[in-house]
Amino acid sequence: MKDFAALFTTIDQTTKTTAKTAALADFFTSASDDDKLWTIALFSGRRPKRAVTTTQLREWAAEVGGIPLWLLEESYPIVGDLAETIALILPPPRRESDLPLTHWITELKALTALDVDARKHRILDAWDQLDATERFLFNKLITGGFRIGVSQKLMTRALAKATRQEEASLAHRLMGGWTPDTTTYHALIEAEDAAADDSRPYPFYLAYQLEDDPDALGAPDHWQAEWKWDGIRGQVILRNGTHHVWSRGEELMTDRFPEFARLRDFLPDGIVLDGEIVAWDGTQPFPFNTLQARIGRKTVPKKLLAEAPVILLAYDLLEQDGEDLRDLPLRDRRARLDTVLGSVPEDAPIRPAPPLAFDTWDALADIRASARDARAEGLMLKRLDSPYLSGRKKGDWWKWKLDPLTVDAVMIYAQQGHGRRANLFTDFTFAVWNGNDLVPFTKAYSGLTDEEFRKITAWVRKNTQQRFGPVRQVTPHHVFEIAFEGIHASPRHKSGIALRFPRMSRWRHDKPLQEANTLDDLKELLETYG
Repeated sequence: MKDFAALFTTIDQTTKTTAKTAALADFFTSASDDDKLWTIALFSGRRPKRAVTTTQLREWAAEVGGIPLWLLEESYPIVGDLAETIALILPPPRRESDLPLTHWITELKALTALDVDARKHRILDAWDQLDATERFLFNKLITGGFRIGVSQKLMTRALAKATRQEEASLAHRLMGGWTPDTTTYHALIEAEDAAADDSRPYPFYLAYQLEDDPDALGAPDHWQAEWKWDGIRGQVILRNGTHHVWSRGEELMTDRFPEFARLRDFLPDGIVLDGEIVAWDGTQPFPFNTLQARIGRKTVPKKLLAEAPVILLAYDLLEQDGEDLRDLPLRDRRARLDTVLGSVPEDAPIRPAPPLAFDTWDALADIRASARDARAEGLMLKRLDSPYLSGRKKGDWWKWKLDPLTVDAVMIYAQQGHGRRANLFTDFTFAVWNGNDLVPFTKAYSGLTDEEFRKITAWVRKNTQQRFGPVRQVTPHHVFEIAFEGIHASPRHKSGIALRFPRMSRWRHDKPLQEANTLDDLKELLETYG
């Protein structure tokens, strides 16, 4: 644990990518295989399941620290991190331990089989032999919120440096549903047959947002344009008579989309397709909220299967007959995709995402303007000679999204942020007019500068009307422009409306309170774009 804590300290104390990479590479060179495996797992989002509630941790920490629980609760939003708050209030350890990271993770996994008193004893015993940094990391492992400023891409780069393997090959090895309980470091990283897992997807190729006009991209005939669909990016894998569905976030979603089991009847074995999973009305996607009803379900009832049938709008072929096609140019992969899908019947839950024909960038801009009519967010631009790379690279793939929808709304509630913004009010609730009443309809926490957050924080502290735990009701006064990507009906909200990806785009100092938008304005937007 001391070595892992030293790694964390080095990473936490620098913003230089090269320094973080070097520290990780040194760790991967010197640590035990078990600790290396768990470090890879932690930095790729594979954490042990939580065995203790945060309420229990708060109570036990306050007891051991000799402070009232209310003082810990008041300190938490100021510190901005529960694991750090607990580490700060605990008394110094009475003994020292040199047990490795894997030991402490094994201890946490064993807690699930114990009763509450035994769990408490184990946690307090661990706190009593770990120093402040080790306690912080131990608490992070308990709460499941393990994020310490290392992306999976950076971790993969360091692992490549330590093992002298190609980064792209390692990125592929690390995909899929493995956990430290189902593999070993040797099998995952070193073994020759590590790519033999039939369910393993490929690392997704991601696009950057196009900020300028597309004229700078060169000749239009070097590019392919597609709709940027508002669904779930996914890979569908057919290997050795099985099928698997993976989301871009490396979540296995096969059971949530049983429609795709039929693909084995229509498609050859040994292929991997990249595309967008959408709820389909027969001619175009349903709004995203229709699909959203299925996302959180492990099993889907027949009624929902009928109301929100899904298809894959496939736009890339990554593997064919077991051969990795990613190094081929897009035009060749696309030609193969069209051939593979050419004989698929119309009622199959898959179809090729159609490329959009255009001769000039101005003509494509006109097509982009109609994206919402096609239930799309904008356009994807892909260079025809581009290979399928790993992660986000600039140059070959761009997303050219529509300008967001906007409304002007009144801030009525404020809440403090976390981490470096723990002393600022950054999370706000906004309302629109319904007659003479302000009706809350959305929350937003991003879009302002640090200076603007500081100004609104000072104002909130002077204009608080009531407190509800960490939330403050403020005097209705300030108007903000709220930008969002979509709007849909929602019975769970008092306004009856919910927004997709809301954020603050502008603080409207120029607009008086009475000129904020109304609920009727939102309903008109819902009729047009919902």
